Amino acid sequence: MAFPNTAEMTFVCGILGNIVSFLVYLSPLPTFYRIHKKKSTEGFQSIPYSVANFSAMLYLYYAFIKGNALMIITINSVGAVIETTYIIVYMIYATKKAKMFTAKLIILFNIGALGLIMGLTGVFAKGKLRVTIVGWICAVFSVSVFAAPLSIMRRVIKTKSVEFMPFNLSICLTLCAIMWFFYGLLIKDYYIATPNILGFTFGVAQMILYAVYRKGKKQVLPEVQVKQLQSVVDITTLEKTQEETTSSTLRKQEEKPAAAATRSSSSSTNEFDIDPSPIVVVDRPTPVNEVQPNIVIACNV
Repeated sequence: MAFPNTAEMTFVCGILGNIVSFLVYLSPLPTFYRIHKKKSTEGFQSIPYSVANFSAMLYLYYAFIKGNALMIITINSVGAVIETTYIIVYMIYATKKAKMFTAKLIILFNIGALGLIMGLTGVFAKGKLRVTIVGWICAVFSVSVFAAPLSIMRRVIKTKSVEFMPFNLSICLTLCAIMWFFYGLLIKDYYIATPNILGFTFGVAQMILYAVYRKGKKQVLPEVQVKQLQSVVDITTLEKTQEETTSSTLRKQEEKPAAAATRSSSSSTNEFDIDPSPIVVVDRPTPVNEVQPNIVIACNV
């Protein structure tokens, strides 16, 4: 039985990496369907999509100067188009403040950072040196992106709930890291292979956390319980108090002249007249704010 050679294994890993990465890029679709349906961004942030767009364009630049990197070019071209589409949809429905913030992110990442990297490496570095410098930049950025889920993992441990860590996305990111690790290893591109070791490690850690805390309670609006009612005015007690007060007042009035008693009786009746409808004062529990996890969707390939 013949085993596949290195070229065949590289091609398979590249194809599988493209497929899984494509699924990861599509994972925010439910979020943007919700944004489109409600005509509002609802507090969702544009940072993950801006970072993912910058990552895709950075790897495109690396692939072009490296050469012979078709698999990297295809997935990052698709990723750049998808992330740009997300940003456009976000800008349509975002508030003025959110639009300004997103525009600043685009200027910072895609114009400022990417333009600076391309300009400096294009002028001061040539050939393999340029590939090495850009490769290191890609690797460092990939490590920072892979470290992004640490905040989600911390939330899971703190709340003992996996509500904010989708299991399907964790699996896809882990498979993505595995495929691109072997792809980089087979073509001896360690700028691609090395960061994905960290991605695989964090992916496995997320799945372990999911297995441990998957039965944890979700953060939902708590039910109002009797112990949560700080003040409840019983109408029966209120009426009894009213009757006792009125009787005491009337007894005092009988000792006075009839005219004064009449005026006093009328005055006291008005004084203690209350609305017979029940009065119930309930302190409502503070609802738990909906939290949208900011998962950076960036396939570091």
